[in-house]
Amino acid sequence: MKHKMSILFYAKSAKVAKNGLLPIYLRITINGARIELSTSRFVEKTKWNAEAGKMKGSSEEARLINTHLDTLRTKVYETENWMINNNQEINAQSFKNRLLGVEEKQRKLILIFEDHNKRMKELVGREFSINTLKKYETALSHTKEFLLSQYNIRDISIKQVDIAFINDFDFFLRNTKKCNNNSTIKYIRNFGKIIKQAYVNGWIEKDPFLNYKGKVKQTDRNYLTQSELQDIINKEIRIQRLDLVRDMFIFSCFTGLAYIDVFNLTKENVIKGIDGEMWISTHRQKTDSLSKIPILPVSESILEKYKDHPECLNKNKLLPILSNQKMNAYLKEIADVCGINKELTFHIARHTFAKTVTLSNGVPIETVSKMLGHTNLKTTQHYAKILDKKISEDMQILKAKFNANTQTQSKSVNY
Repeated sequence: MKHKMSILFYAKSAKVAKNGLLPIYLRITINGARIELSTSRFVEKTKWNAEAGKMKGSSEEARLINTHLDTLRTKVYETENWMINNNQEINAQSFKNRLLGVEEKQRKLILIFEDHNKRMKELVGREFSINTLKKYETALSHTKEFLLSQYNIRDISIKQVDIAFINDFDFFLRNTKKCNNNSTIKYIRNFGKIIKQAYVNGWIEKDPFLNYKGKVKQTDRNYLTQSELQDIINKEIRIQRLDLVRDMFIFSCFTGLAYIDVFNLTKENVIKGIDGEMWISTHRQKTDSLSKIPILPVSESILEKYKDHPECLNKNKLLPILSNQKMNAYLKEIADVCGINKELTFHIARHTFAKTVTLSNGVPIETVSKMLGHTNLKTTQHYAKILDKKISEDMQILKAKFNANTQTQSKSVNY
């Protein structure tokens, strides 16, 4: 960051000593901010040359005082050069600390990031999911690589992160790490949380993200059609592990719950709803928002099937779900045996619940949003792009109206 610095030696009349001498002060001005330092030297008012900033004459006293002032001036410029060469932010406070040898506690970006991730790791399972932690760990890894690539350093003062730094990091992710737009924006947002924390804690004076313009592009969310969903339900699977995975996946298709929320379900999450029927009531781990979902017959039959499973009995779990990694690996096998040419992951079940199970069957988007635990209707609207089935049904109604009108007009002509 560029800076402007000026130096002035002056005799301070406001602090005249008892013997009538004036103390000589050093004033350093950096970007308009002043530093006032005593030189520990005194001079008679008539012997001070204000324009030259030194004592008049060539006496021994004048020579000693002026030599001392020259030494201080040299020290100021040496401090400035050192801070420039060591990529240090130069402001009034940091310069004064360096000049006087006062150690300023440096808040370092990587240290702050690592501390954030350490705290998050301790809260995994309560406030954060392991997947969220992994995203921040990846963002940290990319940040370390960027610092080495761009500056050849392993850490940097948090105060040196500005909009130029952020834009360079954005370019690094796209160009060097080959991240697509949405991945880049998500990593930058994770990085931004660290910067926001520094701003809230008062470690930086302003948030450099105020001028960052990154935007996530909306992508089509993959989901199963009614036919594909029915194929998985009806498929005879004799391998026990695949049968269990299929059931867990179908349960999510008919409840809309994400993997971690199914994993966390206990028998206490099954309640009697306002209609007297059985509902699932749980707080989403991602947002802590409440989801209340009526249990449909398909989901009910799966709960009944596994109610006496050892995993459920011994660990007070509602369902014996495997790890997310294993679930997704086995879902690929299920997609193959069912002839489904889509990359089947557990999260597709949530999309399928939104589009195929609810919205395409006329469930209002507000109701779907509530069951999904969304805090903003806009989030649900990303799931609710108009389906081909809905377009077909609406156009058939319109087509029927046109046909009726055509027949009426034809009869009128015949008369």
